[in-house]
Amino acid sequence: MRDLEFVHLETRENGVRILSLDRPPVNALGRELVSDIDRACARLEGDAQARCLVVRSAGRHFSGGADLKERQGMRREEVLEFVPFLGRTFRRLENLPFPTVAAVRGAAVGGGCELALACDLRILAEDATVGLRETALAILPGAGGTQRLPRLIGPARAKRWIFTARAHSAQEALADGVADRVVTAEALEHEAVRLAETIAAQGPVAIRLAKKAIDQGRHLPLDEALRLEWECYLGTLDTEDRTEGLRAFAEKRAPRYRGC
Repeated sequence: MRDLEFVHLETRENGVRILSLDRPPVNALGRELVSDIDRACARLEGDAQARCLVVRSAGRHFSGGADLKERQGMRREEVLEFVPFLGRTFRRLENLPFPTVAAVRGAAVGGGCELALACDLRILAEDATVGLRETALAILPGAGGTQRLPRLIGPARAKRWIFTARAHSAQEALADGVADRVVTAEALEHEAVRLAETIAAQGPVAIRLAKKAIDQGRHLPLDEALRLEWECYLGTLDTEDRTEGLRAFAEKRAPRYRGC
């Protein structure tokens, strides 16, 4: 199996992980880049020390979406194989047990927007443009865009985004709820990592279980969702981290969580 070629996975001691897309000029989502993202997710699934992941671009653009040159050369059977693989890869990223933050600069359109939507949080640079452009090519978002976007911002706004095929500015994305925050291009990396470090400093078991409760509970009837929340809460009760949190509070110091 070849090593990762078009993504770089950085491990930091504080539990922060950084996944950088590096397929110039626009990180077009062809077979090789998507395969590398999938392999990186497989490694992260087995990383017990990971507490938060930043997904970023090594270049000027987060991702310009599908590699249309490659797609033009695909037979119908190949498209039927590749697009579901793209969707499964984004789902694999979404299902990582710890939080993920997309740091978006430049273009994040089509599949690039769907990649950002598969992350838990999105910080955009002021120069970013985001949108689901597929209907302009007479197709529709096929890697989760028609499902994640309405769950995030509601069906009416999601329909406007998808039906018009517009690329939206960072401020428009913030106003519609796609972006959690907009910062200067110069500050993007710093702010994304600072957010990841803030998340990583909290109780790791609690963060993972909170993500599980939110993601798995949001589509359940309320009574079932509340039972799930309680089950997740019980998962924190007998941890060393919970004891450490209470002790640190009493001693008026920062807690030192170990994730157990």
